[in-house]
Amino acid sequence: MADIPCIGAVVFDDQGRLLLVQRANPPAQGLWSLPGGRQESGETAEQGVVREVHEETGLTVRVEREVGTVVRQAPSGDDYVIRDFVCVVRGDDAVVAADDAADARFFSVSELAELPTSEGLIEALTEWNLLTT
Repeated sequence: MADIPCIGAVVFDDQGRLLLVQRANPPAQGLWSLPGGRQESGETAEQGVVREVHEETGLTVRVEREVGTVVRQAPSGDDYVIRDFVCVVRGDDAVVAADDAADARFFSVSELAELPTSEGLIEALTEWNLLTT
């Protein structure tokens, strides 16, 4: 078994809504999750977060801080080790779902409870004190 380094972005807009993408492919296909994915060879986690957010949503972000790490089992039996970072949107680009995202939108904290989200997402964000109403 191997660890697969991954990254995720916790991005809020100026109204306090959270950016989520609906996964177009397994794992978690059809579920809403943070933008992110595998960290590529030769890039820092911060560079990976900026790249993944732009690829999946069209937004340019700046990394503020790392907030936590979650481990999820990959279909191969290996572990995705996902480092999550709070990011801030730079510029005024519109959100556009692209790459492996079927949809991408900002949601209020109250709307999150109604969404089919990836395993452990709400719990991790709550544990990191990122969901405030």
